[in-house]
Amino acid sequence: MSTTQERILIFGAGVIGSMYAIKFIEAGFDVTVFAHSNRYKSLRKNGLQYVEKGAVRSIEVNVIDTLEHDDVYDFIFVTVRYDRSESALFALKDNQSKNIITMTSNSIGFSSWLDIVGDRLLPAFPGFGGQIKDEVLHARFLPRFIAATVFGEINGVVTERIENLAKLFKTAKLPYVIKKDMQSYLITHSVSDIAMLSFLHSEHKIIDLKTASTRTTAHRITVTLKTYLRAIQQAGVSLDPPIFKMVLKFPNLLLDLFFMTWLRTKMVRDMMLPDYANNANNEILQLNNDLRRFLSQNDITSRTN
Repeated sequence: MSTTQERILIFGAGVIGSMYAIKFIEAGFDVTVFAHSNRYKSLRKNGLQYVEKGAVRSIEVNVIDTLEHDDVYDFIFVTVRYDRSESALFALKDNQSKNIITMTSNSIGFSSWLDIVGDRLLPAFPGFGGQIKDEVLHARFLPRFIAATVFGEINGVVTERIENLAKLFKTAKLPYVIKKDMQSYLITHSVSDIAMLSFLHSEHKIIDLKTASTRTTAHRITVTLKTYLRAIQQAGVSLDPPIFKMVLKFPNLLLDLFFMTWLRTKMVRDMMLPDYANNANNEILQLNNDLRRFLSQNDITSRTN
């Protein structure tokens, strides 16, 4: 696969999209970023700015705010939040590109997305995190064993396009994992997100740091996580990553202590910044609502309190 032949569109210029754009540009691919409003203006004026080894750097990027139907790419990476994923797919519906990769959690399955873009859909999950502050990307790199990008066909078959996508990631030196059951993986991950991030808001406002780091908050995460994991198992979801099968066997006290420690980290303090917390809340609400719909469709009821 020649890098000069691969055209990549990153649809969404937030943390995830920016990280992949940087890595693919550095690997020599023809990369375009789709962005809106202030982010579009910033990328055109200053390039894609990011922090590396304590210094702010910039990489030149081709950026657009309008996508023509005949502007065809080998791969389109949809890197928006879950609550914006459907509207993004509608924006891509008439574009003629053959491979549309959604990089987000999904708590209900793919039927509505397939209705929009058909079998061009390829579900995935990103291997990065972080924040954008003052138009500068601050990446958060997780341990490599959990930082790989995950992708796979909905039917689990390793197709030619999966192999081509794997080659693209190899060229960019990005770790990846091919999954045979992306629906189970994404629903399991959604449960984790719902349990661990729903604490950000309490009574329609961002929770304060003191309340966030209490045993009460940690126990709420423990109970929510275990309840939903058992519920999706009842609905026929295979827990993936498998460590969540072990989580169900851990004593609540042990999990409470783990989450109390996690709630006091700098990562969690950063999550409680208003922009991040409000955006995360919108996504978690959508994931939670869709998860409840998924469980209802499978005649499963669950209570987290």
